[in-house]
Amino acid sequence: MLGRIFTPSLIYATIRSATPILYAALCASITQQADILNIGTEGIMLMGAFFGVAISYLTGSWLLAVLVAMASGAAMAMIIAVGHIRYHADNCAIGMGVNLFAVAMTKFLLNSVLGKNGTFTDPNLAGIPKLHLGFLGGGFLNTVLNDWSITEWFVIILMLIISFLFYKTAWGLRLRAVGRLPQAAQTAGINVNAMKYQAILIAGLIGGLAGAHLSLGYSKMFTESMTNGRGFMGVAAMYFGAANPLLTAVGCLVFGLADSVGARLQPFGVPSQIILLMPYVVVVTVLAISLIIEKKRQDARKSSLTGMNVKQGG
Repeated sequence: MLGRIFTPSLIYATIRSATPILYAALCASITQQADILNIGTEGIMLMGAFFGVAISYLTGSWLLAVLVAMASGAAMAMIIAVGHIRYHADNCAIGMGVNLFAVAMTKFLLNSVLGKNGTFTDPNLAGIPKLHLGFLGGGFLNTVLNDWSITEWFVIILMLIISFLFYKTAWGLRLRAVGRLPQAAQTAGINVNAMKYQAILIAGLIGGLAGAHLSLGYSKMFTESMTNGRGFMGVAAMYFGAANPLLTAVGCLVFGLADSVGARLQPFGVPSQIILLMPYVVVVTVLAISLIIEKKRQDARKSSLTGMNVKQGG
């Protein structure tokens, strides 16, 4: 049984399942660095998924579809930005509002624009192309690395770019300063609100790309609420990695592995309810571990600060 589940193809299946979650996690990581919890990632992804399919169907261009999906994600993110920055709305409340709005709006547009209910697919739908690397030949490398979609390769590049921006550039330093010590950043001449707008806008573009990948790269269809909690999984992975893109990717791979193993358990008579439950059990477990680690970090910082104060007082 284990030999049929844990095969080389499981590696690709894990990466494939983890990719949309990783896009969502990167979306959440950028805003988290500015101390903005992006609960609306799910709604941003869903809107991007719909516009990706709709534009691909209407124009026959997957590239234009991806660009429009990213623009729709940015528009949804700006709702969060204005609500949070200008009107000081609670992040969780406005994020959930965006999620509910996306569910209702995509359902309405699916019926009014594409004339379908529930699910839309079409043979002429232009999906995101897959890259076939002929030089890999057969064997293990071919099974693991071949026929990835462009967006599956791109998420690795994007993860490295964002990590570089966070920790190796002045922009990243300003962003982290705004998130940790906004008053000090303001005193240093950094426009705090402008940095937050930039972070949310970039996150929206990535969230829209996540949705386009889900509907045109991961599959070639749109289904109502097709994000199926992946946005929340991305937020959980972001917490697991403390908004560090590289560590966050590890959490995404854990979720992808749970989803892939669950799918392979079906032929062995495992109840479908347990299979559907597995990714969410993993999410709760990862969040619990993340909170424990974060609590220990905070306690260590407090102990360090207390020790410094004692030494200075002595």
